[in-house]
Amino acid sequence: MRRKRASGLPWVMRVGLFALVPLVLLNVSVAFFGDTTVFPLSLSFLDEKAHALAAYARHRPTCLLEGHPELVPLIRDTERRHRLPPGLLQALVEVESNTQPHRISPAGAMGPGQLMPSTASLLRVEDPFDPAPAIDGSARYLAEQLARYRGNVKLAVAAYNAGPGNVNGRVPRNGETEFYVEKVLTRYERLRPRPPSRPSRPAPAAAKRQARPVSAPPRHSPVEPPTSG
Repeated sequence: MRRKRASGLPWVMRVGLFALVPLVLLNVSVAFFGDTTVFPLSLSFLDEKAHALAAYARHRPTCLLEGHPELVPLIRDTERRHRLPPGLLQALVEVESNTQPHRISPAGAMGPGQLMPSTASLLRVEDPFDPAPAIDGSARYLAEQLARYRGNVKLAVAAYNAGPGNVNGRVPRNGETEFYVEKVLTRYERLRPRPPSRPSRPAPAAAKRQARPVSAPPRHSPVEPPTSG
């Protein structure tokens, strides 16, 4: 008598499916808690995404109790403190996270300025989801790039996105950074304060030259010769 084969998937496929469960959970959690879009089977930046979720889990209880300050006044104050061009940091944060403090990117970047775990560690930002230290770290990093590229805003913004090692005197053409720079500069142009308009100086009044009438010599009646009497 032949034995019937066990119904269902082969054990290799079952093991593969079980192995995919952590991957799917990781990506779905980043999409849900980070308010972003991630392909469930994405294999990229796994360590960074796991780090971001762990940082978010540590941050969230404090956040629920204390809340967050308004980001725009905080950004403007940070710009002044680090002597950044007014409006530049705000434009960058709007493009990075739409001013959402809990944003997590598909690459594992965290917080309002979307700091990667390695960058946050380098800047000593312990909680990238806490707006005050996170925005301060982003401001310091942006100021460093501006100093590196001698005030060139376009190259500094490109270095913030792609890393200074990938900016060699021009914006990298990697399918992301060039569009990122364009978005930031467009918003910066809208947010930067306009220089006060200079009052138009009145044109110097032309000296009015009044033609003086040339006085004609007086006309005398012809002198009649004396009549002889």
